[in-house]
Amino acid sequence: MPVSKTLLAASIALSLSTGVAAGASCGNSAAGFDAWKASFAKEAKAAGVGKRGLQALASAKYSAATISADRNQKSFKYSLSKFMQIRGAETIIAQGRKRKAKNPKFYTALEKRFGVPAGVLLAIHGMETGFGGFMGNTSVVSAITTLTYDCRRSNFFKPHAIGALKLVDRGTISGNTRGAKHGELGHTQFLPGNAFKYGVDASGDGRVDLYNLADALASTANFLRKKGWKPGKGYQQGQRNFKVIEQWNAATVYQQAIALMAARIDG
Repeated sequence: MPVSKTLLAASIALSLSTGVAAGASCGNSAAGFDAWKASFAKEAKAAGVGKRGLQALASAKYSAATISADRNQKSFKYSLSKFMQIRGAETIIAQGRKRKAKNPKFYTALEKRFGVPAGVLLAIHGMETGFGGFMGNTSVVSAITTLTYDCRRSNFFKPHAIGALKLVDRGTISGNTRGAKHGELGHTQFLPGNAFKYGVDASGDGRVDLYNLADALASTANFLRKKGWKPGKGYQQGQRNFKVIEQWNAATVYQQAIALMAARIDG
């Protein structure tokens, strides 16, 4: 049903006035970021974020690099074969097999504890950071708060922004910790809210550190198990555990690639 210009103008005016009254709203440029942070700080404090987390929020910078990366994601649009070629699937499989053979007790212990096969964890590790070769160079707090401020997917990233600030409170990360362009951190690129909720101290040093290999892979296995992974069940497309791989990354081509590489690593 067509909307009259008068009604549309009135609606826009009401929306703008409501946004001003309620505090800073989302934006699509750096212009309103500082005002938004001041408003979001109140919400973060109400959600339980403490002094250190709030200080990290205050120091966060608008990340133009993050916005550029978010606007230009292309690889997930490729065919499966093209995607696997570009992401170096054969190299991941070869290195995954070597890593499993080099430290079998470690991966066996993870599977015994969480029920997730080594191949799945190694495929994710290889896909996300080249087995820790590059874990990102963008401020985690700045990236995740920029995405929460950005109007495209504010609601999706908000719990991860809160999670990042709580990780700062906990001492898991600092305001200077570096990760991927979308705020992911560690060996397997956990989004901060997931790191906060599913992080595991597998190294036994009393803290969760996603930049520590043992903690990162145990946390990844814990995430999958808590999302419904059934030990001993299949994980190829159409099988029970494929639905759990879907929880790790929303792109179908990524999910398919992980399942296929994992099977070959374990095969």
